[in-house]
Amino acid sequence: MDKQSAPGMLPQVTLRALEPDDLDFLFQLENDPELWAVSDVLPAPVSRHALREYLRHATASLAEAGQMRLIINAEAGQAVGTLDLYEYSALHQRAGVGITVLKSVRRRGYAQAALLQLLPYARQALQLHQVYCTVAESNQPSIRLFEKAGFRQLGVRRDWLRKNTPGGWENAVELQLILSAQG
Repeated sequence: MDKQSAPGMLPQVTLRALEPDDLDFLFQLENDPELWAVSDVLPAPVSRHALREYLRHATASLAEAGQMRLIINAEAGQAVGTLDLYEYSALHQRAGVGITVLKSVRRRGYAQAALLQLLPYARQALQLHQVYCTVAESNQPSIRLFEKAGFRQLGVRRDWLRKNTPGGWENAVELQLILSAQG
C-alpha cells in the first residue's frame, strides 16, 4: 500500500508517457462504469485488444494526435491515474485537461500534484497559452481541484452531460486558466 503524505503535503508523483506495460492498468481504468459518465464516448467496456492498439499508436506527439495521455505514477512507481491533454490547438495554443485517478486512491492529493506538475510543462515546454476543462456540476471535488490550481469558472452549460439514468441530464462547469498570466 502507498504511504500517505503528511497532512497538507502533496504526494510525490511523476508524469510519464504511456508504456506497453500499462495495458492492465488502462483496462482497469477504462472499464470502470463510474468513469463512463464523464467521458464523451458512449458507455461501453473497452477490450484489451483495443487498448493494445491504442498503446501501439500512443507515441504520436501532441501536435500530430491533438491529444496526449500521461500516466500519473505514485511514489512507489505504481500507476494511480491518467492526465489527458485533448482538443489541442496549435494556432490558439490551448488544450483541454482531464484527470482520472483510481477510486481506491482518490483524495490523497495525486490529482493535485499531477496538475501542479503539468502547468509549468504546458506553459514552458508545450508553449500553451491556456488550458481548460469541463466538469460535471455535481463533481465538486474536481471543481475545487481545478480552482485551487488557479482555474476560473467561465460559466455553466445547461443539461450538457447525460447522467447514467434514463432521461437524466446534468449541467457542466467550464473552467479556464490563462498560463501566461502566471508568474
